[in-house]
Amino acid sequence: MDRLLFGDNQFFGVNHMSEEKARAQAMRFQDIGAVIEVLDNAYDEGVKSFMCTTHDRIALVCDHMRANPQRYQDFKFLPCMPYAHKYANAVTEDGMLGALKRFMPDEGFLNAAMRGGMSLATKDIEGIITLLVDAEMKMFAGLNTPVIFLQNVVVDLVLGLGMKEAFLIFANHVKKRYNAEPGFITMNMPKLLDVLEELGIENPIVCSNINKMGFRMSGGFEAYEKALREKKFRAIAMSVFASGAIAPKEAIEWVCEQPNIEAIVFGASSRGNIRNTRELVDRYWPAASPAPAPALG
Repeated sequence: MDRLLFGDNQFFGVNHMSEEKARAQAMRFQDIGAVIEVLDNAYDEGVKSFMCTTHDRIALVCDHMRANPQRYQDFKFLPCMPYAHKYANAVTEDGMLGALKRFMPDEGFLNAAMRGGMSLATKDIEGIITLLVDAEMKMFAGLNTPVIFLQNVVVDLVLGLGMKEAFLIFANHVKKRYNAEPGFITMNMPKLLDVLEELGIENPIVCSNINKMGFRMSGGFEAYEKALREKKFRAIAMSVFASGAIAPKEAIEWVCEQPNIEAIVFGASSRGNIRNTRELVDRYWPAASPAPAPALG
């Protein structure tokens, strides 16, 4: 996994501090060409991993990457699923049967529908989870997806309901079917880590808010510090700038000093801001020094 990951919040009008800025970004990125331009800027600046939701418009990005394999030969998608609004909108637009046809995996509509029908009829959680993952992964066919994330809207709901086995089902399916590593996004990293450890999911990839001011860090700043020091996992830090409340230099310097950080995910809409973030990470999080050559003789 790369150390610097590019996120997609800015493409869909998500800004936790400014509704005005969110609206302006949503209008700008209605044109998929504007999205591709920003991704090209990130790619050319050396940020080649795209951590994205499974929004319908990401399918257009996938089509563009597939159509230009030489240009994007090192590009990696890190899908985050599910995108709940997509399902609700599809049922409204196409009805239940039309929505099923739209999202069913290519392995065969009848087979997938039977899986879903049997799962719902018997409340078989494994069948439901694997069906939804396969439906979401349909748009990424033929593309490089080394890590597949379960979105915090599901992770934290599962935590609250105590349906812990869902995490193990998701992890096993992602590994077996897609030869990818499972990742988990959460608003409560300390609690999730305890559950994953109990399930025997070793050295998990966990993405959560990690920033200097404790912005949206549910569970408490001190609990995050303790987990980063003591737990064996691979942390991805998001909201490192606290939606603009922390200056970039201060934010990156602090995050890079924390133990156990595997990667940072950030969003930006200009090449200058992308370059600035990449340069700050290079400055405060230098690459590990190469091992010394063995002595001769």
